[in-house]
Amino acid sequence: MPLNFTNQSRSFDTTRDAVRFWGHDASMEVSFFVSRDALCMLADERPLSEGAAFQTFDAHRGKIYAAAGKVYGRGRKGSYELVRGDF
Repeated sequence: MPLNFTNQSRSFDTTRDAVRFWGHDASMEVSFFVSRDALCMLADERPLSEGAAFQTFDAHRGKIYAAAGKVYGRGRKGSYELVRGDF
């Protein structure tokens, strides 16, 4: 079963300075973080407020989910962080 993103929830993790979201691989939930820096690149904007980070995430879900799938495919870990180089 491929990785899917049926849970549309996201939250801001201040410790990681990233938006957290979840994917599912069969019955296993997988945590992903997309860095604020990567979101700034997607938005072509700097600095990016927390609210703007959510707007950028929502506007670029397709790209973010595609990048998450590629990062996930590189190997299993506890969580995955998406950075500029992943886009």
